[in-house]
Amino acid sequence: MIITVFTGNQPRHTALIESLASVAERVYAVVECSTLFPGKVADTFRRSEVMQRYFDRVISAEHQVFGRSRFLPDNVRSLPLKAGDLNELGMDVFNDSLQADIFVIFGASYIKGPLVEHLVSRRACNIHMGISPYYRGSSCNFWALYDRRPDLVGATIHLLSKGLDSGPMLCHALPAAEPVDPFVLGMKAVRAAHAALVDLISSGEIADLEPVIQDKTSQIRYTRNADFTDAVAEEYLLNAPEPDEIHRALMVRDPSLFLRCRLF
Repeated sequence: MIITVFTGNQPRHTALIESLASVAERVYAVVECSTLFPGKVADTFRRSEVMQRYFDRVISAEHQVFGRSRFLPDNVRSLPLKAGDLNELGMDVFNDSLQADIFVIFGASYIKGPLVEHLVSRRACNIHMGISPYYRGSSCNFWALYDRRPDLVGATIHLLSKGLDSGPMLCHALPAAEPVDPFVLGMKAVRAAHAALVDLISSGEIADLEPVIQDKTSQIRYTRNADFTDAVAEEYLLNAPEPDEIHRALMVRDPSLFLRCRLF
């Protein structure tokens, strides 16, 4: 089996590539690179004292769950790109990677043009970190926690579409219920998404699941990077839910809100 993945360069992205490489003969990894030090180095998010404090917590949680940056497995061929350059490339750049058996998108920039047309036609799967259709856009699990909804922290595996996070859904993946730091909960939701996707691929179920159209009338929030301001980050750092509050919320999740829910 050959898998092509469009992803990022953070440890959580590397962990997905490693998981896919464990069930594939070869993985083509198109890796969009951004700073490993958000908040400290201006990149996707602004540089400020509060952003540095916030992302110090994010980075610490990511290292706890996924380890640090590292080299990729031997059966991975990688194409590193600067974040935002993906749509400027011609299709010929991707060569054999476009003939893979499975296509996965996780943490890549918004894909447009002939590339998204090809990926949609090949039933590419996207990992959306957030429970669709309730939370869509960027930083969805942050906003679920901000709204005091730890029960809606998780991931949606859906078919790629031309719209942002709007494709028909295959399943939801959730982290196990436990008293946990909110930043670690977000990373454990990522780990649950990886495990769910690899399970679908290795079992062959991914080809047979009937996708379900998202009910956009159920949307709670649609957010963009610009919504995550210094003031919002500061407020959250002062008022983030405690581990016991998170545990109580996870213990009483409503199963009817989720599609083919997979718990890891």
